[in-house]
Amino acid sequence: MRLSPEQENIICDFVDSQGLKMKDLRDDVLDHLCCVVESELRIGKTFDQSLQDAITELAPNGLIDIERRTFFLLNSKRIIMMKKLMYLIGFIGSVTLTIGSTFKVLSYPGANVLFVTGFLTLLLIFIPLLTFDRYKVAIAKTMSERLKVIIGCIAAIVTGFAGLFKFLHWQGGTILLLAGAFIFALGFLPFLFFTMYKKSVE
Repeated sequence: MRLSPEQENIICDFVDSQGLKMKDLRDDVLDHLCCVVESELRIGKTFDQSLQDAITELAPNGLIDIERRTFFLLNSKRIIMMKKLMYLIGFIGSVTLTIGSTFKVLSYPGANVLFVTGFLTLLLIFIPLLTFDRYKVAIAKTMSERLKVIIGCIAAIVTGFAGLFKFLHWQGGTILLLAGAFIFALGFLPFLFFTMYKKSVE
């Protein structure tokens, strides 16, 4: 049993509503859904039920998730290299920060330079890269998940700078600390607990 033009348009509109950016993938998904729905109609299922079953079987987490996985497979070497670089930067920043903190406690020369370098490496390079990586994963999920990642990054950077200013006795540390706590408590935590609640009742 072939699909009617109206039914094909319904499937096409659904695929287009998912916001796929890879045209070849969009065409392949559309063709696959049409074929599956046609085969389901032959065994007596309704069109709506056939389409819903086809979508659930093909992409239980949404078509954007398929696109993200496809993009990863096509660019896996570059993505893995970027992840290695990101975690290497995090490692270097952490080691530098640890050595700087130790030197600061022991009053060794160069302590402030090492401490600030490590701190800024983590705050201005590693955390934004990590946030971008997590955001790409969350982009196929709900708006609350995406906002949680963004606000969490902002709260971490502001609070981190507050700690840096306080540790080095610079002015403005108290204001940054209050701002970071405000963003974390009223921005990040509501989204965190909201998403945890949603997962617990699904």
